[in-house]
Amino acid sequence: MFQISLKQCPFIMEKVLVLLLVALTVAYAVPDPRGIIINLDAGELCLNSVQCKSKCCHRETGLSLARCAPKASENSECSAWTLYGVYYKCPCERGLTCEVDKTIVGSITNTNFGICLDVGSSSE
Repeated sequence: MFQISLKQCPFIMEKVLVLLLVALTVAYAVPDPRGIIINLDAGELCLNSVQCKSKCCHRETGLSLARCAPKASENSECSAWTLYGVYYKCPCERGLTCEVDKTIVGSITNTNFGICLDVGSSSE
């Protein structure tokens, strides 16, 4: 069996501490603006929209992996804001609203889909 004497303990702890400090120094030396958990680009895996730069964590089906995606543009399909933070259709870009008929079942299953419209423009 592997045994350590009491005389060796301070040296081992010192080496572990030095190794830990070197690892932390390297981790903080080169800041990455992209991030590992937040500030993710389009196409990267996500668990919640808060992690994405676009604020849309999108999945194709209930069994697919969610990935960051751009927000929906004008006249494209969209989802209203949801507590879950993962969408089958991304919310609208800034300045647009998602015109959707909300239902209780749709709120539970995250299937309240609509169309992104610009409420500022006149509808003739």
